[in-house]
Amino acid sequence: MASRGGMWEEMRAKTVSFWLVVVVLSSLFCWVAASVSYDKKAIIVNGQRRILISGSIHYPRSSPEMWPDLIQKAKEGGLDVIETYVFWNGHEPSQGKYYFEGRYDLVRFLKLVKQAGLYVNLRIGPYVCAEWNFGGFPVWLKYVPGINFRTDNEPFKWHMQRFTKKIVDMMKSERLFESQGGPIILSQIENEYGPIEYELGAPGRAYTEWAAKMAVGLGTGVPWIMCKQDDAPDPIINTCNGFYCDYFSPNKAYKPKMWTEAWTGWFTEFGGAVPHRPAEDLAFSVARFIQKGGSFINYYMYHGGTNFGRTAGGPFIATSYDYDAPLDEFGLLRQPKWGHLKDLHRAIKLCEPALVSADPTVTRLGNYEEAHVFQSKSGCAAFLANYNPSSYAKVSFRNMHYNLPPWSISILPDCKNTVYNTARLGAQSATMKMTPVSGRFSWQSYNEETSSYEDSSFTTVGLLEQINTTRDVSDYLWYSTAVKIGSNEGFLRSGKYPVLTVLSAGHALHVFINGQLSGTAYGSLENPKLTFSQGVKLRAGVNTISLLSIAVGLPNVGPHFETWNAGVLGPVSLNGLNEGRRDLSWQKWSYKVGLKGEALSLHSLSGSSSVEWVEGSLMARGQPLTWYKAIFNAPGGKAPLALDMGSMGKGQIWINGQNVGRYWPAYKATGNCGACNYAGTYRETKCLSNCGEASQRWYHVPSSWLNPSGNLLVVFEEWGGNPAGISLVEREIESVCADIYEWQPTLMNYEMQASGKVNKPLRPKAHLWCAPGQKISSIKFASFGTPVGACGNYHEGSCHAHKSYDAFERSCIGMNSCSVTVAPEIFGGDPCPSVMKKLSVEAICS
Repeated sequence: MASRGGMWEEMRAKTVSFWLVVVVLSSLFCWVAASVSYDKKAIIVNGQRRILISGSIHYPRSSPEMWPDLIQKAKEGGLDVIETYVFWNGHEPSQGKYYFEGRYDLVRFLKLVKQAGLYVNLRIGPYVCAEWNFGGFPVWLKYVPGINFRTDNEPFKWHMQRFTKKIVDMMKSERLFESQGGPIILSQIENEYGPIEYELGAPGRAYTEWAAKMAVGLGTGVPWIMCKQDDAPDPIINTCNGFYCDYFSPNKAYKPKMWTEAWTGWFTEFGGAVPHRPAEDLAFSVARFIQKGGSFINYYMYHGGTNFGRTAGGPFIATSYDYDAPLDEFGLLRQPKWGHLKDLHRAIKLCEPALVSADPTVTRLGNYEEAHVFQSKSGCAAFLANYNPSSYAKVSFRNMHYNLPPWSISILPDCKNTVYNTARLGAQSATMKMTPVSGRFSWQSYNEETSSYEDSSFTTVGLLEQINTTRDVSDYLWYSTAVKIGSNEGFLRSGKYPVLTVLSAGHALHVFINGQLSGTAYGSLENPKLTFSQGVKLRAGVNTISLLSIAVGLPNVGPHFETWNAGVLGPVSLNGLNEGRRDLSWQKWSYKVGLKGEALSLHSLSGSSSVEWVEGSLMARGQPLTWYKAIFNAPGGKAPLALDMGSMGKGQIWINGQNVGRYWPAYKATGNCGACNYAGTYRETKCLSNCGEASQRWYHVPSSWLNPSGNLLVVFEEWGGNPAGISLVEREIESVCADIYEWQPTLMNYEMQASGKVNKPLRPKAHLWCAPGQKISSIKFASFGTPVGACGNYHEGSCHAHKSYDAFERSCIGMNSCSVTVAPEIFGGDPCPSVMKKLSVEAICS
């Protein structure tokens, strides 16, 4: 063992230290700002190694009014850190003009995090990916002369440094870095650049070196990180992103093992099924990372939120960015995920003294089983793992026997007592419902005109790329041309219409012939390109072909994604004329950016009164390109609100002038929606729902956007849906469930025994609680024995205690919350001795 002085020298050598700042603000008050550094074990805050649990909450994906509640629920869930990207295109929508208000009030968000007593990892990027429009880059950046994104390119580096410095200077002026007494303990430069660098070669490596040097030179006083960047230059820490990161090691022995994105689920795309990641597998992945010496975990996402307006990227990313996160899109707890992770975090924190002061010793306990033991002066902690996805294991560890469910890890904070197993849910589950809260809307309509030569913005020969033409000010671009058909054309007599073929780079296309919708085509996230090829009804004389090309978010990931095209690039041709094939690609086309309704601001209170709307029997029904508006009053109550758009096709929604986002319930989800088993390696295609249904039916409406009365709802429908089916709904708990095994380990049990209050193991309890303002009205299901199924769909097994309902009906009906001990005598005796039993119960909340 080294002498104390030698130990100190060794520690200093291994610790990359950042400076300590002492700020004396007045003779009365003195704040000593903390230092943040790191060594091979952990991030060190104020001289103390910390196991840090973090969660991503992106400030523009919720309303500022939601922020305090989201942050508080994150804290209650056991988080130490909030992680967020910084969204360049939100903050600098046009060059040199900055915006830091409303949902983009970054400083307000960070101060709320500080107020809650949490730290921040600020991922400045400024490339963010994040399924966000254009990966967070402002579209104007694409048109800087000579620019080439994310490589050793002077114009790009100049703008990237300018924006990064702008954000760092703003944080410094608000005293938000930990070195100034603020909450920011880490910052990130670039984002998942390793794979791009590999593809680019030398220019990519030079850019990585430059970005690292530039960031460190900004003097934040806290460490910088780079994720998915194996060659991150010192002193920058390279970190891991993925569903699992236990295999990961940093590129230097003196850097800590950090996981910046533990994916809690996956994003939803229009046309795709909705992904879910089981809570048991997520907890298993985190415990695996910790047992291998990991010390920083960030859940991506902890609250996913909403891609309001036109912020969704992809293309084809849905408006919901729920991500199956512990807090759902609406800010409500997703149970059991939130509660199961909260219990995990408490178990990990009990182990923290041992985890930060020792390296794990690994012992094989069987073919699929092993123990990771952290033994130090501070104590002993053990993780017992069973990697077999299909069978239980009984293992012997330190002269005691432990039962390990498949694909699970048990945590023993004293190397003896199990307080938590990743496959055993102590937290309750919940099913949610969407309940209509108001009567039907009273609609009025206004018909958008199809564009033609006459009202075009400009005319040119040939076909233009869409984004270069619109500069992304609108999803919509009209392409119009005239086609002359002679009276001697054979199809006019045979009735066999000529076929119009249109090749487009994406993302969706509506074809109008002489003002009438002739057909529609659209791509997907996997293949945004599309081909329209259908017979079209042309007449003798001059015909107008109008193509409405629609972007569904700009790409956010991939090599040189800024160069990807959208719109009708051709060829465009007519087949089946007397002459055979006529190529229309190089004739005169007229162009119009956006819709007339957008130009008139029909979504706003002032704009909507500038045109004549029709109602009643005159109102358009099932018509394409139709604007609808309704006035409504806000419902009472505090439950989160959404619009049920299931009866509509595709379009956009505004409330009081604010863009809720794109809707597309007509795009039905494809995928393999089978049974979902938590055990075994997870991937984003494993546990899917909504196959054959809308990828997204409900669209979040923040309550803060509403006035008590006189709210303006405007919908633009492209295809021709039925607005009579639209309703305002509230999201609330329908039922709560518990699934508890006999003798299941609990933290409460361990803490009672550790404190000496009890000297024998306690039975676990089933805890049920409805939302504030709700009460348990009935017990839908209860069975102590061998019940099967999941919350919302339980069934009795071959063994069932006949008094299973009694205790819950006595203790829970009429209550907001209740708890019942899981023991045979509570349910009328042991229904099947020598069989491992569990309790499953479902209670209705109302």
